[in-house]
Amino acid sequence: MDSSRYFDHAATTPMYPEVLAAVHRVMEEEIGNPGSLHQAGLRAKEIVEESRSVIARSIGARDREIVFTASGTEANNLALFGAARRRARKGEGRHILVGAIEHPSVLRVADQLVREGFEVERLPVDRHGRVDPAEVGRRLRQDTILVSLMHANNVVGSIQPVEIIGEMTRERGVLFHVDAVQSFGKIPVDVRRIRADLLTLDAHKMGGPKGAAALYVHKGTRLDPVIFGGGQERQLRPGTPNVPAIAGFGKAVELMERYALGERGAALRRRLAEQIRRSIPECVVFGHPEESLPTILTIGIPKVEGQLLMLELDRRGFAVSSGSACSASESEPSYVLLAMGYSRDEALESLRISLGWTNTESSVDELGEALSEIAAEMRSAALSIRGK
Repeated sequence: MDSSRYFDHAATTPMYPEVLAAVHRVMEEEIGNPGSLHQAGLRAKEIVEESRSVIARSIGARDREIVFTASGTEANNLALFGAARRRARKGEGRHILVGAIEHPSVLRVADQLVREGFEVERLPVDRHGRVDPAEVGRRLRQDTILVSLMHANNVVGSIQPVEIIGEMTRERGVLFHVDAVQSFGKIPVDVRRIRADLLTLDAHKMGGPKGAAALYVHKGTRLDPVIFGGGQERQLRPGTPNVPAIAGFGKAVELMERYALGERGAALRRRLAEQIRRSIPECVVFGHPEESLPTILTIGIPKVEGQLLMLELDRRGFAVSSGSACSASESEPSYVLLAMGYSRDEALESLRISLGWTNTESSVDELGEALSEIAAEMRSAALSIRGK
């Protein structure tokens, strides 16, 4: 498809051209296993360590604090299972706090931990999708061992007050895990300012390849492994590293500032939002009006189902995301929007537009025009059906 009409960057971002070239070169030329001691293996190890160093510097970490995984989901699993099981085994407690609108790779791990005998509380969010730090403070207990929050939400883009919460957890000796998969490459991520003990990153959300992600593990933080095998990645993530994908991850981080939307992204988002509001005044914008990623615009048009709108936009050559999770038999509303206090119908009307480096002013304008036309057609059809 025309990449300028791809507006689903929050799901996955097309690789930067230089990243694609780097991955291809490593796949073609570097055949060694990083665990081997011959020249081919040493060169592969050098590539992995170069990427580790680039990624570490980008978030204010030490090289040794970066543990490579195959996905953000795996990194989140390692963070939660690894921290919870180790601290419980040491008799430090079994109480955990997680945000109510976290990614399923956190929420489903939390559910499994409950089955293992842990007590997990879900932190409520306000109408804008933000956690109140005071509420976190009220829920911290002597036996609290872990707090897990995403830096920025993948559905509505709201940014959590992680720096304030990080101060609280550090003072209380509670581990703090931050899922920065959606924020990394869009806004600054600094583990020192956040005071994170664990932090998740993923290459394919910021111009890198699929198959490479990382967990930052603060010096002194101990985890139990969840996969067993060799001694790779400080014995926390055994298995042969995906050298081409890791090389691409490092290259994407090197290029992060060049491709970051920054003010241009915020301007594109404002341009699109204003165009939609002019043509569809009753449109609702979900998420925080200020503390939000410059790349995500999630809207709701009353009486127009988001999934149908998404499918019609797809037919016209635009890729966006509906706010509902589809199954074969029914559409379910976004649990994120339900947790924010919206009704089932409002949640089903949601449509997520996520911007990235491939989008332009002209493609944004074309999307705005298409949205206006489709919404008008769908409402006209609905009124016609009601009138019969």
